Amino acid sequence: MPSAEHEAIVELLLLRREEPVGTIEEQREAMDAMAGAMAKAEGTTTQEADADGVPVTWVRVPGCDASRAILYLHGGGYVIGSRYSHTPLASHLAAAAGVPVLLAEYRLAPEHPWPAAVDDAETVWRWMLDQGLDASRGAIAGDSAGGGLTLAVLHRLREAGVALPAGAACLSPWVDLEGTGESATSGAVDDPMIRLDGLREMGRLYAGDDVRAPEASPLHAELGGFPPLLIQVGTRELLLDDARRIAERARAAGVAVTLEEEDGLVHVWQAFAGVPEADAAVERLGRWLRERTGG
Repeated sequence: MPSAEHEAIVELLLLRREEPVGTIEEQREAMDAMAGAMAKAEGTTTQEADADGVPVTWVRVPGCDASRAILYLHGGGYVIGSRYSHTPLASHLAAAAGVPVLLAEYRLAPEHPWPAAVDDAETVWRWMLDQGLDASRGAIAGDSAGGGLTLAVLHRLREAGVALPAGAACLSPWVDLEGTGESATSGAVDDPMIRLDGLREMGRLYAGDDVRAPEASPLHAELGGFPPLLIQVGTRELLLDDARRIAERARAAGVAVTLEEEDGLVHVWQAFAGVPEADAAVERLGRWLRERTGG
C-alpha cells in the first residue's frame, strides 16, 4: 500500500494534468523550476565542466569516492529535462552510493533529433575514461527517456569496442518509443503523470520514422554483452511493460538483471525525496551501484 506521502504526490500530479500543456520551452522551464523547489542531499556541491563539447555538471556530497563515478542521463522524453532539473535526484544518488554523479546536458529534440542524445552520451562516457576513470569503477544510470538512453549508449559503446561500465541502472525506462506495451493500452493502468498521446508525440519528435531503431528504442536492440542491469518501475506506470519487456529480453541475452516492481507507485517516484518509497528506492539503487563499482 503506497504511503500517504506518495498519494499526496499523486493528487498533485492529477491536478497538474488538468493544466494547459504549454509550449516545449514552457515545459522545460516548468520542469527546471519544479526541481529547484526540491531539497538536495546535505552538503551537495556542483561543478560545471565541458566534456568534449557536451556541458556536464559534477554533483558531489561529502565522502564521495573520487576514484569512482556515475554518469547520469536525465529523463524528459528527449524533449524536456536538463542537468538542472535532475540535480536534486543526482545529489541523493551520490549520497546513497558514495560516488560522484556526472549529469550530462545532452541535446534535446526537436531541435536535435535522434541520434544526437546517443552521440552526446557516448561522448561524455569516452571523456570520463579519458579523464582517468577505470570503466570497472564506473556506472551509467538514467530515468525514463534517460533510462532508455542508458541502454542505447551501452549498445553504441559495445558496438564501438569501448570499455563498458561495471553496471547500469534504469529508473522507469522508456525503451519502446511506439508505446506498444500492454500497460500502455487504454485503461490498463491509471498513470497520473504520462499520457500515451504525449509519449508517442515525444517519440515522433525525437526519432521521426526511426522509432524502431535499436539505439532509439532499445527494446529492439541486441543486448548480449551488456553489464549487469538494475531496473526499477512502479505498477501504476504506463511504462510498466517497457521495464518488464526489456528485463526479459536482457535475461534471454544472458545479462544479469535485477527487476524491482513497486506496487502502486508512479513514474520516477525516486525523484520525490522525503517520500518513504523514494528514499528506500534510492538507497537500494545507491547500494547496488556502490557494489558494482567496487565500493
